Amino acid sequence: MSLGSLRVVLWVLIIAIAGGLGSYVLLREQTPQRVENGLLKPVAGIGGPFALLDQKRRPFTERELEGMPTAMFFGYTFCPDVCPTTLLEATAWMTELGADGDKLRVVFVSVDPERDTPEKLDAYLASFDSRFIGLSGSREETDRIVKAYRVFARKVEGKGGDYTMDHTAAIYLLDAKGRFVGVINFQEQTDKALAKIRQLLGKA
Repeated sequence: MSLGSLRVVLWVLIIAIAGGLGSYVLLREQTPQRVENGLLKPVAGIGGPFALLDQKRRPFTERELEGMPTAMFFGYTFCPDVCPTTLLEATAWMTELGADGDKLRVVFVSVDPERDTPEKLDAYLASFDSRFIGLSGSREETDRIVKAYRVFARKVEGKGGDYTMDHTAAIYLLDAKGRFVGVINFQEQTDKALAKIRQLLGKA
């Protein structure tokens, strides 16, 4: 693993260990993003095989991440603030991108498989851009993708059997080959977020 790749992994692990921020964990602005000639470059060590279902119960694996750039966010439908805020922002980005929005795949991965069925994801995502893809699966498959992408996700017990999920709040950016190239941080300034997306789309 290269030094740059190792730094990315270490940052994610450090932030995960230092979690417990109520409903989310941030990947800070210091997270390294390799840039060469103005374009984001792949970083090894984040990503891997998985097998989930989309909101229409169609199989979705890591192979479906190939062919066009992807913005991938991990969360859950019962999330009170971070997830709806992020998905609303992503909806606004798609509008701002115009026709280029069709060249970006946006994927919402549930870290709460006990409650987030495909049907639940389908109803939830109806409030956002119609092109968004929601993914869920068994606890085993959820744990697999969480581990592969080095995501922080932890169940926090509440009263009466209720619970919330602490989870990574950054959006992962993947290139057209499904390789991790960087992040958009939670509530990052719109112009900065769009600049990263346009870099990803080769429109910088």
